[in-house]
Amino acid sequence: MVTKTDVMNLLESAGFSRSNPYYTVKQGKINQMATAPDSQRLQLLREVAGTRVYDERRVESSNILKETEGKREKIEDLLKYIEERLKTLEEEKEELKEYQRLDKTRRALEYTIHDQELKETRNKLEELEQKREDSGNVTEKLRDKLQQAIERIKIVGKELRDTKSKINGCKEEKENLGIEQQTLLQEKTKLELQIKDLKDEVEGDDSSKKRAEKELARLEETIAQKNSVLEDLRPQYEAQKQREEECTRELSIKDQKRKELYAKQGRGSQFTSKDERDKWIQKELKSLNRAIRDKKEQIERLQEDLQRDGEKKVELESKIEELTKDVENHRVNIDNQNKNFYEMKKRKDALQNERNELWRQENAMQQNLTTLKEELTKKEQGLRSMTGKAILNGRDSVRKVLETFRDQGGANGQIADSYFGLMIENFDCDKTIYTAVEVTAGNKLFYHIVESDRVGTKILQEMNRQKLPGEVTFMPLNRIQVRDTPYPQTNDAIPMISKLHFEQKYEKAMVYIFGKTLICRNLEVATQLARTTNLDCITLDGDQVSHKGALTGGYFDTRRSRLEMQKGRTQLLKEVEQQGSQLEGHREKLSELEREINQIVSEMQRTETKNSKNKDVFDKLKADIRLMKEELSAIERSRQPKERSLASLESSLKTMESTEESLKSELQQELLSQLSVADQREVDKLTDDIRQLTQANKEAFSERMRLEAEKNKLENLLSNNLMRRKEELVAALQEISVEDRKRRLDNSNAELVAVSSRIDGVNRSLKDLDKKLEKLVGEQKESQQELERWKAQERDCQDKLNDDSKDLEKIASKQAMLLKKKEECTRKIRELGSLPSDAFDKHQNLSIKQLFKKLDNCNRDLKKYSHVNKKALDQFINFSEQKEKLMKRKEEVDRGHSAIVDLMSALEHRKFEAIQFTFKQVSRYFSEVFKKLVPQGNATLLIKRDHDESTAQSADENPDPEQFTGVGIKVSFTGRTAEMREMQQIGRAHV
Repeated sequence: MVTKTDVMNLLESAGFSRSNPYYTVKQGKINQMATAPDSQRLQLLREVAGTRVYDERRVESSNILKETEGKREKIEDLLKYIEERLKTLEEEKEELKEYQRLDKTRRALEYTIHDQELKETRNKLEELEQKREDSGNVTEKLRDKLQQAIERIKIVGKELRDTKSKINGCKEEKENLGIEQQTLLQEKTKLELQIKDLKDEVEGDDSSKKRAEKELARLEETIAQKNSVLEDLRPQYEAQKQREEECTRELSIKDQKRKELYAKQGRGSQFTSKDERDKWIQKELKSLNRAIRDKKEQIERLQEDLQRDGEKKVELESKIEELTKDVENHRVNIDNQNKNFYEMKKRKDALQNERNELWRQENAMQQNLTTLKEELTKKEQGLRSMTGKAILNGRDSVRKVLETFRDQGGANGQIADSYFGLMIENFDCDKTIYTAVEVTAGNKLFYHIVESDRVGTKILQEMNRQKLPGEVTFMPLNRIQVRDTPYPQTNDAIPMISKLHFEQKYEKAMVYIFGKTLICRNLEVATQLARTTNLDCITLDGDQVSHKGALTGGYFDTRRSRLEMQKGRTQLLKEVEQQGSQLEGHREKLSELEREINQIVSEMQRTETKNSKNKDVFDKLKADIRLMKEELSAIERSRQPKERSLASLESSLKTMESTEESLKSELQQELLSQLSVADQREVDKLTDDIRQLTQANKEAFSERMRLEAEKNKLENLLSNNLMRRKEELVAALQEISVEDRKRRLDNSNAELVAVSSRIDGVNRSLKDLDKKLEKLVGEQKESQQELERWKAQERDCQDKLNDDSKDLEKIASKQAMLLKKKEECTRKIRELGSLPSDAFDKHQNLSIKQLFKKLDNCNRDLKKYSHVNKKALDQFINFSEQKEKLMKRKEEVDRGHSAIVDLMSALEHRKFEAIQFTFKQVSRYFSEVFKKLVPQGNATLLIKRDHDESTAQSADENPDPEQFTGVGIKVSFTGRTAEMREMQQIGRAHV
């Protein structure tokens, strides 16, 4: 490429200069130039010729020439100094030669020693490298065995935990079945005893019923006989009673009459006058009238009582009949309710047995769910330890936000539906590429896939609003842009994306992370493909080669695989969800069963309450009947005393009325000290009648008492013995407990059958559990033994790996020492400097011992030259090398100096040629122009030199432009032959 400066130089050399202002002629310029001095015209000629460039280059060349001459002087000074030093060192030439010979021998011996040590070190390094490779192969095999042992320990440990869980479940179930068995045996024993008692009672009831029926028949016959005798006895008793009452009444009247007559006789001596007697009689009449009224009132009350008792008797008999019907109805109702109660009890017992079975199943399911949740918690903790607290806190925070959105519903619910979960949750792959996938994705496995960036923004805003912790990274599918990637067609690599399984809607996210990665057969293939395909490559072991050239890898602990942990966690989540749904369905079924049991129990309670109320009513009715019968019996018992009291009161009333009549009649009579004849006769008659009546009364009383004693005996026998016994027998025959006991016996038999069946089922379950436990214990022992074997293998492999690691450390330490020794030998060989050609093979056949002996002799010989400057040889060599370099430099500087001088000469010559060429052109054109202006005239230009020599054209004799002093003009206006004059002369003549 040609620069601007080169173009400008070329133009200036051709006469076109940017500093030449003479291409345009101003007015007066020609006159000025014509009258100007010769030197000024010469300067103008130089400018027109472009000699400034040559002047500038000459100045630059002169400066360079001065610098070159300075360098030449310095080099010459250094060469003089080196020559002097070499002369000084040359004086020790013989000693130096001998010293150099011995030194070469020493260095040759040292080289041979170091070379043999270097070879020996290399051989040892090769052996150590071989051991290292062999150890690496052994370590790889041990790691494979260790990994296999670890995986088997995981599997066997999980099987052992499952077996232990099953054993614990079986033991718990066995314990529950044992408790149930004890309960059922107790219930069976209780039922058997209850059935025995009920059988005895029922059998006793049957025999008692038969005996009661026979006794009742005999009793009814006896009662009929006694009633017949009593019916025959009662008229006699009533007749004697009436006779006695009449005798008593008549006796009382007559006795009262006689007493009145005697009192009348006594009042003659008692009172002194009739008036006094009459007053007393009046007073007695008043008192007697009050007593008569009282008697009448008493009689009326007794009569009313007897009437009320009669009405009450009729009412009680009617009520007793009505209540007896009610009692029978209640007895039937109670029997029916008891029957319903026992039916419901059977149904309740069956449902309770079913509930117990469901409870056992629920306990087993709950235990299994608890075990799964514990394993899930372990997986979560393991994943948290491998992933980092911030990422999983972010995952938990996002879940809380999504739950909040789902609870709110509406637009927020749609946002929750637009969240698709973590990247690691949305694809699956074969276990063999777990390491490659995990190394490729890194923490991108825990990116959150969302439908759009708006969804991610909303979730982040809600997280910030709730001040939730954690770190989240969203992958909005609407913002991800992916391109089709061409993959190489080779059998040594496959695209990673082709080995992943995911839904079509997540394709962008998957391609974004895994689309530019190849899974390669080995590291060499990965390196080659990464260099040629612009794709990242990775091996199955996790060694990654970036298309940018970076190589990463090393040992990857597959035990801490996040993909495997996530897969296990996902599987456990599914199992927990499935087990939870099963448990929920089971609990719903159990709740339904509980509701049905509670409904039956409630119905039983209502029935029992209703039955209890019916029994209470039944007992109350029976008590009411009994009380009514007692009341009726009391009425019957009180009737006769009341009738006797009524008869006594009536007799007393008649006596009092007779006394009243006697006193009233006495008022009409005079006061006498003796009875009248009539009164005396009446007294005698009354005395005879009283005697007869007393005798008759005694006879009637004796007969009445006899009849009454017989009647009372019969009545007491009937009421207190026969009738009461009859009532007891009837009550016993009609007692509801008889039917109830039969029903209870049937129900107890049914319950005994059910309990016996349940006991058989429990016994079978216990036998099955014993067999299952025995089998599980055997499996546990086998699993434990297998686990111990694998753990022993793991420990053995780990110990071997530790030993191998220690050996590798020793090898690495030895290798480092040997490498250090190798570097030291190499450094010592390098420090020996240049060696003679025979040094490499001269001492190779000697042993190390011989070499060290020769080296010792050589060092002793070198000690003789200890007075020699140890650095003389180096200084001599150094100065020689410096001299050689300076000579080369001096030659270069001389060549540069000559080149600069030649350049300056060439520039001067070019400058001279440019001035000459310009002068010739200007002179020719000047003559032509002047000829045109002055046809008869003639003009020419002259260039003046230092020696006052002029020429019209040029002077080639001396090409030095510095000899030019000016440019003169000679003209003639009269012709060619006329005398030529210079412009200064013409100017002076004109003046």
